[in-house]
Amino acid sequence: MSSANCKAITKSGEKCKLKANSSGYCHIHEPEKIAESEAKQHLPEMFADEVSAKTFSQRRGLKPISEIIQIDSMNDDLRNSLWNVLSEKLFLAYSKYVSFTIYSGKSIEFFIKYMWKNYFKFPLDNLPDSRSLSVRWLFKYFQNCQWNEVYEFLEITINYFKSPELVEDINSVLERELAGYRFVAGTFTDITNEQEIEMLEQAVDDQNFPAVSSHLKRSLALMSNKENPDYRNSIKESISAVESLAKDITGKPKATLGEALKVLEVSNKLHPALKNSFLNLYGYTSDEGGIRHAMLTEPDLTTADAKYFLLSCTSFINYLKSKI
Repeated sequence: MSSANCKAITKSGEKCKLKANSSGYCHIHEPEKIAESEAKQHLPEMFADEVSAKTFSQRRGLKPISEIIQIDSMNDDLRNSLWNVLSEKLFLAYSKYVSFTIYSGKSIEFFIKYMWKNYFKFPLDNLPDSRSLSVRWLFKYFQNCQWNEVYEFLEITINYFKSPELVEDINSVLERELAGYRFVAGTFTDITNEQEIEMLEQAVDDQNFPAVSSHLKRSLALMSNKENPDYRNSIKESISAVESLAKDITGKPKATLGEALKVLEVSNKLHPALKNSFLNLYGYTSDEGGIRHAMLTEPDLTTADAKYFLLSCTSFINYLKSKI
């Protein structure tokens, strides 16, 4: 060990007076110890509070896209995580404790009977006698059914209990596991952008304009029907939602959208450029080349077309409401 003083400079600007180790620094100013101490202090910044949904392999593109974003499939992580939500909220305590029979004001026992009779269409005589056996049967089904049947099962369950907390937890799992669907307005849809979901929910949940909400829900359902999507009528419903709101705002039930927007331009200070831009969009659906005429036989409409109109119309609806 060297007898020389440490070569570090203290915070006061003076040379350290402690004896140096073989590195030339004292035990306080040893570079490795300083680095280790600083690393410990910054652990909360170095590690995320929650584990990232994407693994190293996914971030580096070392796995196929189909395995990262789950559209037409469901891996074990997603399936198990979804079941865990149901287990935590409904089935685990129900199967173990006699006192736990109600969730969100609904009987869990009646729900299981409902599923057995109306979804699986099994004879009630074959329903397992005990709670634990019936829950175990549901678990085995959930684990082995097709990925789309999982969403069907969840959709019925969520709509049965009508619990916002259940919706939030299910959507949280879908987001974390990079699933291509979210539960919005009573159905699972492949609109995954969180801002889009918030915008849609704001419009469809507004009880002040029930007709608008009804049109938007119908548009969403037609677009997101995986077995038989109807993009033409989805677009029609989106436009009808705007028409309905415009008529409500102007108090003119027989007014066309164009007439209603002209009234809004004056009474609610709707900018002329914005009014004209939406009229141009609406014209696409109403003129001879539009969706209500020649395009009724057009075979090439896609989810992108329906989604564009749904989101454009929803955005415009929320904007008009803000002007009231």
